[in-house]
Amino acid sequence: MSGPQDIELYQQLLQKDKSALESLYDRYHKLIYSFSFRMTKDTTLAEEVVQEVFIKLWNSHSPYSEEKGKFSSWLLTMTRNTALDHLRKQSSKPAVEFEERDSLNETAETPSDLLEEKEKNLLVRRSVQKLKKEQRHIIELFYFQGLTHEKISDRTGLPLGTVKGRIRLALKHLKSHLHEEGGKANG
Repeated sequence: MSGPQDIELYQQLLQKDKSALESLYDRYHKLIYSFSFRMTKDTTLAEEVVQEVFIKLWNSHSPYSEEKGKFSSWLLTMTRNTALDHLRKQSSKPAVEFEERDSLNETAETPSDLLEEKEKNLLVRRSVQKLKKEQRHIIELFYFQGLTHEKISDRTGLPLGTVKGRIRLALKHLKSHLHEEGGKANG
């Protein structure tokens, strides 16, 4: 590779050298775009991710250190996290704008729809109650409170691997309980 190394460009970037930013952009924008496009499956979102990653770089949002590994790996980790943030924001927005006139064509839920929904909720609650206490607690934090694996680890003091393992095991047990209960309800 000719020209300055990534770390040299990054050091120049910290001094607000625009040419260093341009060099890093030229070197990595295609990689970041393709990586974020694979995650988002959306060209506009992928372009937004690229832009935000380079803005974060310029603003020293998350400083790089050589101990963290290769610059390119660190950059892709930042890209991954930025793409995930965008996907989360996107999923919290309604897919279609709601207009008042749309509500006129909407049919109200029937009593049988409401009853079916209530039965499903009860079935899930009963299945969650059958889990071991520590699994139930992790599931409540993860699904009902929306905490990340890392936040659950911080809150409970459990290692990250233990949190992930308990979630996996709890989901396996939940699936089994729901299958049993669903079979009893349908049988």
